[in-house]
Amino acid sequence: MPALDDPQTRTAVDALRAGALRWLGGGVVAVVLGVLLGAAVVRIVDDGGTRPPFAGLMVVALVAGGVAVGVAGLGSLLRTRRWTAGLARTEWRTGVLRIAGPAVLQVEPLGFDEYTDDPLRLRLVSTAVWRTRAVQQLNGADVRYAEVGRQEWVLTADGAGTLYGARVAGRR
Repeated sequence: MPALDDPQTRTAVDALRAGALRWLGGGVVAVVLGVLLGAAVVRIVDDGGTRPPFAGLMVVALVAGGVAVGVAGLGSLLRTRRWTAGLARTEWRTGVLRIAGPAVLQVEPLGFDEYTDDPLRLRLVSTAVWRTRAVQQLNGADVRYAEVGRQEWVLTADGAGTLYGARVAGRR
């Protein structure tokens, strides 16, 4: 059964997509507000009024911040789309998660023999501290993981309510 057919997976993907759309929408709203503020300031000055203090700075901050937030939202939306496609063509595997460093993980598949098998070594994609800590709390827990790209993996645990992205970690 494809991993995407699991109801918990579908809910987690929908939550990621909703978050991405919120970021994208927030960026668009900020840019629109920046443009409207800029137009209002121009109108005030053209009508002979005094320029409001810090208006130019606010316009630049709204537009630049809105563009940055919109790009982050678009990137998140594209990543969610890529993960959805990957989860539709693969199945979940089950294993035990071991924390090997601040953002470095090892997944030991079921039936793992530490003397003959190599664990799957991953590096978290997220740089958010709360997400990294949430994954670290799963140390020793049973997790489900799936390969969604050439070097990209997604993992989750029962009750996590979200998906965590990881890439294959290089050996040092």
